[in-house]
Formats: sequence, C-alpha cells, structure tokens
Amino acid sequence: MRNETELRENERIDDLQRNGYKIIQNKNGFCFGMDAVLLSGFARVKPGEQVLDLGTGTGIIPILLEAKYEGKHYTGLEIQTEMAEMAARSVALNKLEEKISIVEGDIKKAGDIFGLSVFDVVTSNPPYMNHAHGLKNPDMPKAIARHEVMCTLEDVVREAARLLRPGGRFYLVHRPHRLIEIITALTSHRLEPKRMKMVHPYAEKEANMVLIEAVRGGKSMIKVEAPVVVYEKPGVYTKEIYDIYGY
Repeated sequence: MRNETELRENERIDDLQRNGYKIIQNKNGFCFGMDAVLLSGFARVKPGEQVLDLGTGTGIIPILLEAKYEGKHYTGLEIQTEMAEMAARSVALNKLEEKISIVEGDIKKAGDIFGLSVFDVVTSNPPYMNHAHGLKNPDMPKAIARHEVMCTLEDVVREAARLLRPGGRFYLVHRPHRLIEIITALTSHRLEPKRMKMVHPYAEKEANMVLIEAVRGGKSMIKVEAPVVVYEKPGVYTKEIYDIYGY
C-alpha cells in the first residue's frame, strides 16, 4: 500500500520497530543515532506526566517515549525550521498529534516559551562538542546537532532546571570526557545527579557515552548503574540493545 505522506528530496521513512511507528529522515542530513535510542531506554516517564525534549531533531525521543510510556503529553523543541517541520510530519505519520507536539524555538529561551516549572520530565541529547573539540561540520544542520553552535551545555542545563517542577527529572546523554563539567553544571542549577550509566561500544572498549538522571532539588546521592555494552561483535547488538529497541 502506498504511503500517502509526502516525502521531500533525499527523505526516507524508517521503521522504528515499536508500535508500528515510523520516522521521516533526510539521508543527507542529521539522522538519529544510538545515543537517542539509549536515552529513550534510560529515561522513565510515569503515567500522566508532561515531558519535554530539548533539541528534538527528528522527534525520535518523544516518539520512542510515547511508544513505551503512558505520559500525558510529549513536546519536542527544535530550533531548525526544516528539522522541526520534518519531526512534525513524523508525528502526523504516526497519528500522534494529540500526544506529541513539535515546537520551533530556541533552547536558550525554552523557559520563556513554555513557562517555569511546568514539566515533570525533561530530556536532551544535546551537541557534545564545544569549541575545544575539533572542527565544526561544514554542513550547518549537522554542525548544529553535534557542536555547541546554537546552545551550550550550560544553556541546556539552565533551561531544564527552569522548566522542571520541583522533584522533576532531567535525563541527559553526553560524552564521558565532559563528565566533571556536566555534574558541575547540574549541581550549580540544583539538579542533583541520581543515576548514571556508562555506555561502551564493545566490552573491551572504554566508554564513549554517559547517561545521567538528575532531580530538581533532590538530595545528594548517586547510583552508578551497570554499564551498557552496545555491540557483541561488529554488526551484532547485545541483548540489552535489542531489548531497548523492542525486538
């Protein structure tokens, strides 16, 4: 049966293997990666909660969270017009308009856009690289997704703290080499790290991602969970990754 969703140049529809959901991506643009999938597996949403994803890109995290949890509503904030529009078409493709909203806007002004203390959960898969970490990608959409061009780690953490209700939870995926900076930023905005999980590409390789849950106004205590190993061998995911994907 022909899909009636209009695709633009270089776009494709990918099957998310959950609830029959699909997502539109531009094969020449920034496509979601393992970090977004892992964050959706690490985050927790309780029934009736309001959720916001900062820098939602393709809309992958709200869509995966909606497939997994009974949250009341999911919102994705994205600064790039074309990316926000594509994410909104993916929401429509899955007939999720009543559960997921895509908003075009700047992370640095998120508290002004939505109001203060209005979300139970905030997630973010932000740009990892600052000015000290390599050349910016010459392709602007990819550069914005990977480098701190439009917002910094400080911007993301500050706005998450403003947006969360007291006791609300912030879920972040980032790079281990910036862990001290991440924890310092979190605690300076009264977001107390409560759970942390390292991600290793292979069992014998060092971690290349870190997942963190922080609670607004939480008490000082962190649980370091067992690490995630992504690949059993080249091209073969571990059982935990297959579980996260829903296979």
